[in-house]
Amino acid sequence: MGLRVAIVGATGAVGQQMRGLLERRDFPLEGDPLYLASHRSAGKKLPWKGGEVEVQAISEDAFEGVDVALFSAGGGRSREWAPVAAEKGAVVIDNSSAFRMDDQVPLVVSEVNPEAISDRPKNIVANPNCTTMVLMVAAKPLHAAFGLTEMVAMSYQAAGGAGQGGIDELLTQARQLLDLDPQQLVSDGAAAEAGVDAESFSKAIAFNVLAHCGNFTDERHTDEEWKLVNESRKILEAPALKVSPTCVRVPVVVGHGISARLTFSQSVDRKAAVEALADAPGLEVVDGVDADGEELAYPTPLASAGRDEVMVGRIREDLADPNSLGLWVVGDNLLKGAALNAVQLAELVAEGR
Repeated sequence: MGLRVAIVGATGAVGQQMRGLLERRDFPLEGDPLYLASHRSAGKKLPWKGGEVEVQAISEDAFEGVDVALFSAGGGRSREWAPVAAEKGAVVIDNSSAFRMDDQVPLVVSEVNPEAISDRPKNIVANPNCTTMVLMVAAKPLHAAFGLTEMVAMSYQAAGGAGQGGIDELLTQARQLLDLDPQQLVSDGAAAEAGVDAESFSKAIAFNVLAHCGNFTDERHTDEEWKLVNESRKILEAPALKVSPTCVRVPVVVGHGISARLTFSQSVDRKAAVEALADAPGLEVVDGVDADGEELAYPTPLASAGRDEVMVGRIREDLADPNSLGLWVVGDNLLKGAALNAVQLAELVAEGR
């Protein structure tokens, strides 16, 4: 018997991915999915299996009879409506940060800690931040094999991490800057940066790198960096894990990259690390060096776009510490980093987890 599924935020970039995944993965649905969004979007029709489904406004009555509610409409709406949906009997799978650090809400990556989903006192399950999620798919098998104690993570996060508005801003700014005389970019970049329209980001993102993602929570660190710290500890059940993050925004449409230095409780070599990663679910190793030291393969954010799998490469022993490894991890932040994991968690619920 199928499940009645609602998508809250069905008109957004992640909601669009969720709609496609339910169809592509042949999710066991009862009837058509229910599309929910703000009153502004109510009445809009969205595609579903060759037909259309009309978007309804979010309301208490809309959750009657819903078995699983996939939320991707921002933290404010999640805090307001997720408890309502859960009280109506739906298992809520929330893509925002609203409940991630709630002790009564499991924080789950489908390939990393699927067993955690069965303990959900509030009937709410949280999807991790997209950067944390991508990194955890590679970190978990290494943690299981060698005992992770410290992690230095430098993220290179796509404009798409800020939603459709971030993607649109990157492309619009790129077109604006391409219309300039190239010498202006070389001789007066500050003027060029100041001359573009910036709303999703504090500075120009096109042809640029911004040394922070998210909002500063204190004088030195951002909420994106704190998510990487706290969520990693919760997912890996490693409260003493030392995490040193730096989150950077780069002019990429979709696909986050993370350069990580992982330190373990024992010495580890590259061969053993590759063996541990090779059999990990949801992970593809794209890594190779020939006898002359020439690079043969490593993953890129662009190559990850549209891919279900997280990819890992540049796996190497640390030059200064025999207990440490360096690696490069990439993943589609809108797909695996958000929509796909949510649908995979819904599949776990459908299996009776």
